[in-house]
Amino acid sequence: MFNKSSTLYSILFLKCPRCHQGEFLEANPYILSNFNKVKERCPKCELKYSLEPSFYYGSMYVSYGVGIAVAVAVYILTLLFMLDLQVSHLFILIVAVLVILMPYIAAVSKSIWANFFFKYDPELAKKVE
Repeated sequence: MFNKSSTLYSILFLKCPRCHQGEFLEANPYILSNFNKVKERCPKCELKYSLEPSFYYGSMYVSYGVGIAVAVAVYILTLLFMLDLQVSHLFILIVAVLVILMPYIAAVSKSIWANFFFKYDPELAKKVE
């Protein structure tokens, strides 16, 4: 479904923004001991993931937008499935989904932020493959 050369592939599967092959995070986002710790460099193409100290603070703004998008998606799904929920139950459902997805939302937000600054290089991707 996703082409390895697409930015969406890099974001959703948490891969290197330049080669789309190396891992972006130290560990799975749900391993809370390494909560969304970004690797220093790509293990495949040696891209340094951080341009400056505190580079990923900007991903907090992206995280807010992704969280809003998830909340709206949950609301729309409740309408599509014709679930007649009270406002309080709907609120609890949205909060529960956001809490469960919080580690992945934070990881995807860092990946989106990195993809703003680093572009895919198909020639490099062929070399490191």
